[in-house]
Amino acid sequence: MKIQENSYQDIIQNLNDGIYFTDTNRTITYWNKAAEKITGFKASEVIGRACSDNILNHVDKEGNQLCLGLCPLAASLCDEKPREADVYLHHRDGHRVHISVRTSTIKDDDGIIIGGSEIFTDISQQEATMHRIKELEKLALIDPLTNVPNRKYIENEIEKRMKEFQRIKIPFGVIFIDIDNFKNFNDTYGHEVGDDILKFVAQTLSMAARPFDVFGRWGGEEFLGVIPNINKEDLNYLGDRLRVLVENSFILKEDEKLSVTISMGGTIATTKDSIKSLVKRADDLMYKSKESGKNRMTVN
Repeated sequence: MKIQENSYQDIIQNLNDGIYFTDTNRTITYWNKAAEKITGFKASEVIGRACSDNILNHVDKEGNQLCLGLCPLAASLCDEKPREADVYLHHRDGHRVHISVRTSTIKDDDGIIIGGSEIFTDISQQEATMHRIKELEKLALIDPLTNVPNRKYIENEIEKRMKEFQRIKIPFGVIFIDIDNFKNFNDTYGHEVGDDILKFVAQTLSMAARPFDVFGRWGGEEFLGVIPNINKEDLNYLGDRLRVLVENSFILKEDEKLSVTISMGGTIATTKDSIKSLVKRADDLMYKSKESGKNRMTVN
C-alpha cells in the first residue's frame, strides 16, 4: 500500500511534537500545528524568516544564545550528524518553555543537503514533575519503592482539598485502590517481582491521571488517589479508565508476561467528612468491588 504525499503531510501536521523545516540558510519553510501550540507563534509569523532573526531565542541552561551561533540545527547542517539537546525557547507570550530538540538534515534524491529539520517536545511538565519529586524526597513525602507520594503526603493533600471545599466549594473525590490477589502473586513469584508490580502499577496510575490529580501509595499493595474538581460520574469514568490501563499492562520476567488487576472504590467528599470517614467510605467501596468479582470500580 502506497501512502500519498498529502497523507504524510497530514500526519506531520497533527503530531504532538513541534516540527519545523528550514533551507540551508536556516530560513524556516514549514511549521506544524504543535509548533504553533508550544511556541505561541503562528506559521504565518515564522515561515520565511531565518533562525538568525532570533524569533525563538533559543538558550541553553547557562543562558547562552543559540540561534545567533552554532545551534544544534546549524551544527547538523555543517557535519550532517543528528543531534539532541535540551534548550529553552522564547514563547510568544514572553515566558520560557523547556524543550527537548532533535535535529537532522533533509536531503534530495541525489543525497544533496537541501535543508534541516528540528523536532521539539515540551518537557516543562516533565521538569515540574521531577522538581516536585525532588522536593517531596527532601520532605520525606515520597514512597522510596514506587517513587510516588506516600501516605503522609496523601493525608495532607486530602486535608488541603477539604479546606478548599469548605471555603470555595470546589468538589473533590478519592479513589481507594488495591491490587487483586497480590499475596498469591508474591508467594508465587517472590517479593522482588512483587516490588516490580507495585512500581509499574504506581507509575501507571500517576502517568495516566490528570496533571492536578495525586496518586500515592497508602500502604502495602494499596494506593489512594485524590481527585479535585470532579463529580461522581466523571470519577467513575476516570477510575475505570485507570483500571483498564493496569489490566492491559504487564512486566516481562524471563519472557513471561506478568499482569495484575485492581479493585477500586470511589466517593465524593461531603461537608460532614473527615479524612478518616472519607477514606473509610472509599475503602468499603473497594471491598464491594472485591466481593463483586474484583477488577472493577464501585462508586457511591
